[in-house]
Amino acid sequence: MSQIIRLHRSAPDKPPAGLPCNGCGVCCASEPCPLGILVSRKRKGACKALQWSEADSSYRCGLIVQPAQYLPRGLGWLSAAVSRIAYRYISAGSGCDSTLQIEQATERRLP
Repeated sequence: MSQIIRLHRSAPDKPPAGLPCNGCGVCCASEPCPLGILVSRKRKGACKALQWSEADSSYRCGLIVQPAQYLPRGLGWLSAAVSRIAYRYISAGSGCDSTLQIEQATERRLP
């Protein structure tokens, strides 16, 4: 089975499983984590909370860096807790856990 995911042109290459996360975005662009399922309201496809950081030239989890943006109005006070929970759900700091095989797309140029 194959899946096409679209990532920013400047995104770093996916590291091998087990190596530190570099913000490539592959895992979150392919499917949301359990908390991302709630935010995205879907089990497949890119997580709605996946954010591109121009400053870092990498992807970040919006539920960690800007949780209030994804919470219903009036629940901003839960931001710190949501950030901690999201950090745990994506297993931040424990290395890449994505075993997806990546194939770079070839650019099509119009005549």
